Amino acid sequence: MKPPPRLSPRALIARRVVDATLRALPAEIREAAKPCSVELCDMASCSKEEGLDEDILGLFEGLSRIDSEPHSPQDLPRIRLFLDTLWDFAEGDPQVFRQEVRTTLLHELGHYLGLDENQVEAMGLA
Repeated sequence: MKPPPRLSPRALIARRVVDATLRALPAEIREAAKPCSVELCDMASCSKEEGLDEDILGLFEGLSRIDSEPHSPQDLPRIRLFLDTLWDFAEGDPQVFRQEVRTTLLHELGHYLGLDENQVEAMGLA
């Protein structure tokens, strides 16, 4: 059996931040967030066909909690955090990177929970 691939240093930092952030959520929100997966990836690995802004930090995809039940794999809730653009946004500062990973995760989680852009922004997560 092949060992799992090793995480890059940025991905390792981000995974720790994601795990700690999710653990720190109030129990009710932590439970509500469980169906939403979090993927750590690089924007550089995304296809041009996806039509994403090249400086996007994160993205919520799939159905939110206020939508109907997922009927296909494309409907499953997921958050993608783009580590290369987060790193660039943080200008290579590990502490700023950690904070931006946390903020972006919470922002996208807000969308999963059914908040629109204005509501997420009002919570200081813009």
